[in-house]
Amino acid sequence: MRCFRLSRLVDELTRYAALQKRSAFFRQLAKVDLIVLDDFGLAPLGDQTVRDLLEILDDRYDRKSTLITSQLPLDQWHAYLGDRTVADAILDRLIHNAYKLPLKGDSMRKRKSLPPARSRAPAKAR
Repeated sequence: MRCFRLSRLVDELTRYAALQKRSAFFRQLAKVDLIVLDDFGLAPLGDQTVRDLLEILDDRYDRKSTLITSQLPLDQWHAYLGDRTVADAILDRLIHNAYKLPLKGDSMRKRKSLPPARSRAPAKAR
């Protein structure tokens, strides 16, 4: 399993491209049983990154699992990804045979930052 915040995957793609080893990185990712991409849609993606994402997803399609977390509604992914044709290709590979799990409620970070509810009445002052 490999986990990436999307911004860190972009950094890795940039690094491997600079080393002229992007294809080797794609082959590594194609072999991983599960890739988790967290925070999809938080920051804009460049054209090359979108094409790289398509390459990664195409290598994994119907062979390995990919889990994406996002607060960006699915109906806004085309606009986020930019190029409509590439966005269609990415979404086709993600949506076909996919499970969509919409979550509701406060984030866990917010819940954890709240003080715990008191289970008993405060002690009386003496």
